[in-house]
Order: sequence, then structure tokens, then C-alpha cells
Amino acid sequence: MFSGIIEEFATVVAIRHDQENIDFTLTCSFVDELGIDQSVAHNGVCLTVVKIEDNTYTVTAMKETLERSNLGLLQIGDKVNVERSMLMNGRLDGHIVQGHVDMTAECIHVEDAEGSTYFTFKYTYDKEMAKRGYFTVDKGSVTVNGVSLTVCNPTEDTFQVAIIPYTFEHTNFCDIRVGTKVNLEFDILGKYIARLQSLV
Repeated sequence: MFSGIIEEFATVVAIRHDQENIDFTLTCSFVDELGIDQSVAHNGVCLTVVKIEDNTYTVTAMKETLERSNLGLLQIGDKVNVERSMLMNGRLDGHIVQGHVDMTAECIHVEDAEGSTYFTFKYTYDKEMAKRGYFTVDKGSVTVNGVSLTVCNPTEDTFQVAIIPYTFEHTNFCDIRVGTKVNLEFDILGKYIARLQSLV
């Protein structure tokens, strides 16, 4: 379980293909605090630490994860948003994030807002998936590359988010351009409500 409050960047230092899996080796400031089997969200994807060595750690992404997320596009040197699992005795500063990415979206517009930056994302709309809670609502929550954000101006298949300078500088939003693919996790509360309504 995560909150969508990114701790920092991790940098990809090695990529190894193992049949249909990919092992990613990364480095960040808290490597020495990690343990084997620990869960860490990478661009919003919950992955398990499988190796720690020489100030780096390694996680494995399986085929389904690679198909649903942007992790398969990573290259050595890329910045990845990372967050360790939430402490249950702390404040929930973002929203409830599972680390189970639903799909990717594409950035279709970036606009300067005189201090902040508006990003518009487009995702594949599917009516049946929408009935199950895979959609955005105005002022609702959405997770983009692991970042807990508030939705603005949603349509059937697009939405905007406003990024303040701190978030822009301390997450990989600083690298997002038109055409960049990002990971989406829709709000789990919306999914449960949609499921309950389908049972009525």
C-alpha cells in the first residue's frame, strides 16, 4: 500500500532480460535502508526487491506488468519515481494507492500556468472498463507515474493535472513531454463504488 507521495528519483543503472521478465537495477539514496522482499513502487508499480549490492538494488517486472505499464520503455540512465510502502502509523498525505497500474496514458499537451504546469493525458476509453471504475472524475484522485494527483477537466478519455514547481522538480514530471507514456492507477474507491452499483 502506498500514498502517491514520491520520495525521490531512482536512476536505472542496469537492465537484464530473463525470458519474459526484466530485471531492473537502480540506485537511490535509501538503498542501505532496503531489505530483500521489500515492496517499492516504481513509477507507481509495486515491485519486490530481489537483490541489494554495491549501493544498488534490483527488482523484477513480469510480462503482465510490462504490458500494462511503461516500465518496458525504461533505458539505462532514466529517472524513476520511487516510494516505499506506507507506514500505517503515519499520515495519508496523498490517497490510497495500491501500486497496481491499470494502463498507460499518453501526454498530449503541456501548458505553462504562470508558475505551475498543466499536463493533459489521453488514455484508451473502454465502456465496460469504465463501468468497473476505470475513469476519472473532476477533483477526484488519480495516480500518474506513482504521483497522487487531483483530476482537472476530465472527458471520456482525457484529463488534466496541475503540477506545482516542487513536484515538477522532485519527480520525473520534469522529463514528461508530449508523446511520453505514463502509468495510470485509477482511484480504488471509485472502483469499489462502481462494483457495488453493478450488484444492485
